[in-house]
Amino acid sequence: MKPFAKTASTGRTAVLASLTCIAAVLSALPGLAAAQSGYPTKPIRVIVPFAAGSTTDIIARAITDKMSVSMGQTLVIDNRGGASGTIGQQAVATAAADGYTVMIHSSSHTVSPSTFAKLPFDTVHDFAGVTPISSLPNALVISPGKNIKTLPQLLAAARAKPGSMNFASAGQGSATHLNAEKFKMAAKIDATNIPFKGSGEAVTEVLSGRVDYYFSPIAPVIGQIKEGQLLALAVGSPKRAAALPDVPTTTEAGVPGSEFNFWIGMMAPAKTPRDIVDRLNAEVAKALATPEVKERFAKLGADPWTLKPAQFDAYIKEEIASNAELVKAAGLSVPQ
Repeated sequence: MKPFAKTASTGRTAVLASLTCIAAVLSALPGLAAAQSGYPTKPIRVIVPFAAGSTTDIIARAITDKMSVSMGQTLVIDNRGGASGTIGQQAVATAAADGYTVMIHSSSHTVSPSTFAKLPFDTVHDFAGVTPISSLPNALVISPGKNIKTLPQLLAAARAKPGSMNFASAGQGSATHLNAEKFKMAAKIDATNIPFKGSGEAVTEVLSGRVDYYFSPIAPVIGQIKEGQLLALAVGSPKRAAALPDVPTTTEAGVPGSEFNFWIGMMAPAKTPRDIVDRLNAEVAKALATPEVKERFAKLGADPWTLKPAQFDAYIKEEIASNAELVKAAGLSVPQ
């Protein structure tokens, strides 16, 4: 019986080895399919739903420059600004799902279903998440002339005279606005939103002292913070910003439930082949790992961030629901 037992054991080993090989081949099929198709064989159009020079546009150009080299095809930025990003979103939702049109958008993508009564696309079902690219913490900045040096002091001043304090935003329903509204509700203070056309105007008004505070993207204010022209009391993100490691989060500074994650990510039309989506996901991750992109992101106050496509889809769906609750609670709307 011993020789037979040895033969059976050997047979089982051979079967297991064969199954392992088959599993390895199956797991590699998406990459093999993309390779066999030769994708990409022509330039890829990257729709950015904001104007050139915006934070989303700058991040998009930094990442696509590296991807163009790696993929052997140019990724062409197509700025389609307007209507809070929905013009660009619609262009992607209705584009051919062949991997040659993708979108780099911000977390505003998950806000539009709540701030528009009707959209010409379905934010969940008309898009396939590729991956987040970065999270961009907002810094709560204030002029030193206000004589407020900590977040608890800001809260004390707001509570001492309810309704007297105001804050800037880069437009109604923008990430800077939502961050401030979530903070305001969590802190239980009364402050008025003063919307501007963009971060430039908002920062100018805070520097002058005409507006009390602003949850600003870090890039436009990092210089003023380092030079002492602005004070960063906290960051609104779930964790501290790499660009401002000594600045606490609003939660750490005493306002639990106030965190807001502003992100920029890549999406594609919903029916884009999975092997192409996986290839794009891998190429973004590869670009984020390069020293040049790391350095560029550090200057922008952007933290690299990636997820697998299925994880990103789930995250988007969850954030649409949570932002709907925030928009409703804050009574926000965008004129139709």
